[in-house]
Amino acid sequence: MNSAAPSASPAAVELSAAPDRAAAAERAAQLFEESFGYQPDGVWSAPGRVNIIGEHVDYQDGLCLPMAISHRCFAAAARTPTNRLRLRSVQDETVLDIDARTLSPETVTGWPAYVAGVLWALGSRISGASTRGMDILIDGQVPLGAGLSSSAALECSAAEAIEDLLSLGTEPLDRVRAAITAETDFAGASTGGLDQSASVLSREGHALFLDCRDFSTRPVPWDLASQGLALLITDTRAEHSHVDGEYTARRADSEQAARELGVDTLRDVEATDPAALETLLATIQDEVVRRRAHHVITEIQRVREFGALLAAGTVRENVTELGALLNASHDSLREDYEVTVAQLDVAVDAARAAGAHGARMTGGGFGGSTIALVEAEQAEQVAAAIAAAFTEQGFEAPVFFLALPSEGAGQDR
Repeated sequence: MNSAAPSASPAAVELSAAPDRAAAAERAAQLFEESFGYQPDGVWSAPGRVNIIGEHVDYQDGLCLPMAISHRCFAAAARTPTNRLRLRSVQDETVLDIDARTLSPETVTGWPAYVAGVLWALGSRISGASTRGMDILIDGQVPLGAGLSSSAALECSAAEAIEDLLSLGTEPLDRVRAAITAETDFAGASTGGLDQSASVLSREGHALFLDCRDFSTRPVPWDLASQGLALLITDTRAEHSHVDGEYTARRADSEQAARELGVDTLRDVEATDPAALETLLATIQDEVVRRRAHHVITEIQRVREFGALLAAGTVRENVTELGALLNASHDSLREDYEVTVAQLDVAVDAARAAGAHGARMTGGGFGGSTIALVEAEQAEQVAAAIAAAFTEQGFEAPVFFLALPSEGAGQDR
């Protein structure tokens, strides 16, 4: 833990809390009735997520440790005796009214594609004689543009609703796969599946240990509240720039490193200690590619170590070690993988200086959010220090959220 403190007490800041889940579900039901003129059959929801550690390793068969957050997307829905799919959203004026039997990629654009795509992906489960008509109203409470996976929450809330309305008999992993298919093949966006897995499979008070090689998962204890801890999320509001090109370049570099090391993916690299790793990496000719490989290999090991500490059920006893792993992850992303921007680095440095046990960027980088593991009673103090640092740098004011590990997708009413 960094014991340094700001020289002055910064002004108080607001920590954005998620709306009460029961109240939000009731609101979605009321808005559905106002929109469609009758009561829904039910309300379903799915959470956004934050990745605690394990960044830029999924495409090298790595390990990740995401958790669901309390901000959720709600889907109030009802089945109709037709084949019309009608979609509306509280947050967007775009509406969709389409024959569900004609759904195919590129027939739907914008946010409705992420919902319609799920129905399309589950099409093989639906009997040819069954009608597919339904009305769905979306009320998304996951902050947009903060890297908290609002799209996965949208897809997974829709998947839960569709499963129950049509009685398809899918398992949770089936709905994860349908959400992934909806995003990649129907909406045309890129996703590795981490977000959807976390949104569906997470458990309250736990993180989700995810193996990207076979997508196996297991919950590990991460009950921050009982330990007097919290995860402070800072949405830096930094505009993402050149993300697609930079992401493609990092992926290409990691693939080149694997080829030069003679392995299928960097997950297969076995180096028992730092010296052995440095000797192995020295065989990579290009210095940039060498640094990219160093990040991926060491990040996978950090996830192993973080997961082992959580599995032991000793978060409080090991909070210093957990914080150090978060710090090392960010430093590697900044120096070896070069995916941070000034706002991310300033937020992390300010959080550490204000007393956070550890802090790092989360998500793909080049903008987005940071996380800081903090004492719950110091969350506002740390947030205020970050806000003050942003003011000093002339950055747009950040937005703060407190995150506790929450339950995955399910029905609310």
